Amino acid sequence: MSDSNDAGVRLSGLAFALSAYVVWGLFPLYFKMLDHVAPLEVLAYRIVWTVPLVALVLFLRTQWAPVRDALRDPAQLMLLGTSAVLIAVNWGVYIWAVTNDRVLEASLGYFMTPLVSVALGIVLFSERLRPLQWLAIGLAAAGVLQLLVREGVLPWVGLAVAFSFGLYGGLRKRAAVESAAGLFIETLLLMPLALLWITWLVATQSGSFMVVDLQTDMLLIGAGVATAVPLIFYVAAARRLRLSTLGVLFYLTPTIQFGLGTWLYGEPLTAARLATFVLIWIGLAIHFGEGRFHERRVRRAAGLEASP
Repeated sequence: MSDSNDAGVRLSGLAFALSAYVVWGLFPLYFKMLDHVAPLEVLAYRIVWTVPLVALVLFLRTQWAPVRDALRDPAQLMLLGTSAVLIAVNWGVYIWAVTNDRVLEASLGYFMTPLVSVALGIVLFSERLRPLQWLAIGLAAAGVLQLLVREGVLPWVGLAVAFSFGLYGGLRKRAAVESAAGLFIETLLLMPLALLWITWLVATQSGSFMVVDLQTDMLLIGAGVATAVPLIFYVAAARRLRLSTLGVLFYLTPTIQFGLGTWLYGEPLTAARLATFVLIWIGLAIHFGEGRFHERRVRRAAGLEASP
C-alpha cells in the first residue's frame, strides 16, 4: 500500500514539475505579445501584480510565519534584498531578450546556469572542483570564447541570465525561507521602485497600461499570474521529487525556448552559435554524468563504512 502511495506521490510530483517547466518554457509566447510595451514597464507590472497573488497563496496555505520570521531577521532580509535585485535583473533581461528577438540567447543562459553555479561555488563558497567538473566549465567557457572570436559577439544576454540566476540560486540557498515566502518578500521589497516607475510613466503619459488596449492591460496584469502559477507548481513538485530529478527536468524549459527561438521565431542559428550550444550541452552531460557517478561512489563508500 505504501509503495502505491509513494508511486502516486512521485507521479503527481512529476506532473507538477512538468507543468512548471513547460509554463516557464512557453514564457516567450507570453512576453512576445507585449513587445510593444517597454521592458521596464512590463517588469514593473510583473512585480506589482505578483505581490497580491503570492500573498493569496500564502494566505490559503496559512504560511505567514516564515514571512514574519524573515522580516524580523536583518541578516535574512539583507540576503533577500540582494536576491530581489538579482531576480529583477534576471526578469528584466529575459523580457528584453524576448521582445528583441533574442530568445535563443536567453535559452543559452538557462542551459549555462548549472555550470555557472558550479563556477560561482569556487568564488563564493571556496568549493573544490573535481577534474571533470573543471572540464565541464572549460567547455562552456570555450563555447562562449569561440563565438566571440568567430563572430565578434559576446552573448551578454545569455551570460547576464546565467550569472543573475546562478547568483540568485546561491543566495536563496543561504536564506532559510521557502520559495513562495521568499518570492513574496523579494517582490514586496521591489514593489516601491516598481510603483515609482509606474507613477512616473502615468505622470509623463508614456505608459501603456489603460492606454493601448484591453488586451495589453490584461497581459500586464497577467504577468503576475504567469509568475505565481509555475512557482506554485514547482513548490508542489519539490515536496514530492528528489532535487536531482528536478535538476534534470529543468532543462525542459530552455529546450522549449530553444525550439521556439529557432523554429517559431526564426532566429538565426549560425555555425558559431550552434557550436556554443553543443559545447555547453557536452559540458552539461559531463557535469550530470560525473555527479551521478560521484554520488554512487560516495554511497558505496558510506555503505562499506557502515557495514560491520
